[in-house]
Amino acid sequence: MNRTVKKMLAVLMTLSMTSLPLFGQSTSIKASTNDASINLSAKHQVIRGFGASSAWCGVLSDNCTNTLYENIGLNILRLRIAPNEGWNKGDYRVWSDELANAKKAQARGAIVFATPWSAPASMKTNNSVSGSNKSAIKPSSYGDYANYLKTFAKYMSDNGAPLYAISLQNEPDWAPNYEGATWTGQQFHDFLAKYGASISKATKIMMPESLGFDHAMSDPTLKDPTTASYVSIVGGHLYGHPAVDYPLARNEGKDIWETEKYFEGNDAHTCVTMAKEINDCMTTGNMNAYCYWWISADQNGLYNNATASAYKKAYVLGQFSKFIGRGYYRVDATVNPQGNVYMSAYTGNNKVVIVAINQGTYNVNQKFNISNRNVSRISSWITSGSANMAKGNDINVSNGSFSASLPAQSITTFVGNLN
Repeated sequence: MNRTVKKMLAVLMTLSMTSLPLFGQSTSIKASTNDASINLSAKHQVIRGFGASSAWCGVLSDNCTNTLYENIGLNILRLRIAPNEGWNKGDYRVWSDELANAKKAQARGAIVFATPWSAPASMKTNNSVSGSNKSAIKPSSYGDYANYLKTFAKYMSDNGAPLYAISLQNEPDWAPNYEGATWTGQQFHDFLAKYGASISKATKIMMPESLGFDHAMSDPTLKDPTTASYVSIVGGHLYGHPAVDYPLARNEGKDIWETEKYFEGNDAHTCVTMAKEINDCMTTGNMNAYCYWWISADQNGLYNNATASAYKKAYVLGQFSKFIGRGYYRVDATVNPQGNVYMSAYTGNNKVVIVAINQGTYNVNQKFNISNRNVSRISSWITSGSANMAKGNDINVSNGSFSASLPAQSITTFVGNLN
């Protein structure tokens, strides 16, 4: 796939968000003067999970799914709905790889949603699966396309892998030379006005999965009570765009999911930049889920097929996914207690989970104050330039407070049982 422009957008966004130096080996300690507060009684959004996509990855190996969906704790899988001209003739062979992947992920506790990059060529204005020349689905094929999506959902359900949701389109505001199709916000609204009711009976609907989380792609649908009622999840990507809040979607009771982003490299600087973006999605964006791009293909993925091992970025995601269970809630916490330190906190299953990111090139001491529930002891796990979700120190909590050293360019997850 040619993702050059996307890559440039991602790099420019990263440069604009941070000017940190590259990973260093400094072990000096900078004293903290700013406490971090966690209020466990002030709940925000429910967390659905963290995951990645198996698009174009073939059938994932058992070692891959064990590593990512058991050891690292991912619990969402995003499938690709391959264009299928045989969809209405009972020929589903091109969907078999993703069926296998869905079954493997679900067996390990994941939920699964599916995204089409392109409709079958016969439904497109350019008679091709390519998104070039801003190809779109012919309005005369809207009914067929609705049935096509329902057929995929039924195929998955009939074969023991029911979908959690189905998306209407991948990146409708992007016209690539690989699989794609363009939509406008009004076209989504008009399509859902006619076919949203029947599709939503088959599975939850996600839309619009815009390239840069452009709210204009979903506003027309959400502002109409009828079409809004058919949509369960507002999904979007973060290429060239930071995480921002979407009050309209929240006020309409919709989940908000980040469903695609990738980062190049696996150095510590890249990894803490990725960690901060996930944290921003949870705090600034009030999002319910975060999905990385693809699982395995190259170093932009999460898993190295050649070495049968995870890349460091997978462990960054794991600092969230392994410890924040589906159904946990984000709670009030000091997002930026001191320079280069960012954090978020969660509660569920009678636990408190705190994720703290140190983007700086020196270690820092951080004090945490937990209110409205009692915790006596905290465990910790760390991903840094030299560690991958490594077990850290157990820390005693006194009068709701504890202190910890956050290593240079690291992500530390603290977990405590609530008394």
